[in-house]
Amino acid sequence: MGKLYGLFWVMALVLAMVAGTKSDEGCSRDLQDLIMECQKYVMNPANPKIEPSNACCSVIQKANVPCLCSKVTKEIEKIVCMEKVVYVADYCKKPLQPGSKCGSYTIPSLQQ
Repeated sequence: MGKLYGLFWVMALVLAMVAGTKSDEGCSRDLQDLIMECQKYVMNPANPKIEPSNACCSVIQKANVPCLCSKVTKEIEKIVCMEKVVYVADYCKKPLQPGSKCGSYTIPSLQQ
């Protein structure tokens, strides 16, 4: 129970950081939706990778990914598995551009 409480506290902190600027209002809404629908599919550890729900994919399809990626910090990367983020985005048919950055993570080429 303590771990779950800590996770929600961290997510609330992340949300507060992203929502801090008015120019990113759409991005903060995307983050709220992603936390609600996709959180369990992108948290560390890297394995197992779980196919995301339709609700998660729906949120990802609408998300402003460049805005969200610009907000990813080292602290977020300690909690969120960037490999899973790439997997979930690809699964939901909104792959991240290989070679682009999401936080400090460089998106690799997806191998079939």
